[in-house]
Amino acid sequence: MKVTPLDLPEILLIEPKVFGDARGYFVETFQATRYAEAGIAERFVQDNLSCSTRGTLRGLHLQHPVSQGKLVYVVEGKVFDVALDVRVGSPSFGKWTGAHLSSRDHRQMYIPPGFAHGFCV
Repeated sequence: MKVTPLDLPEILLIEPKVFGDARGYFVETFQATRYAEAGIAERFVQDNLSCSTRGTLRGLHLQHPVSQGKLVYVVEGKVFDVALDVRVGSPSFGKWTGAHLSSRDHRQMYIPPGFAHGFCV
């Protein structure tokens, strides 16, 4: 997998390996050791799925006082995904970064605790 820090280096764009043939494809969406080696040592304890119609804007969401990290990817369609630094005292407080994610490219975005998250379908 390829991991690229975005404008806010804590936010990571992940391009997992896709194994495809005439029958379809296989993508490993998470593997703890491999993701830890890439700098994502988060212990994921919850898995959510959201479905939104085209043109929907969701967010910006955050958890307070107990922050959560997020590993976001798209099952169907495409989104513009955004992370906003809401860590008081952070040098990048109030700054944001984003990336396009789609079911075709299988890219993921890792958003660590301390960042608000939202997306537009």
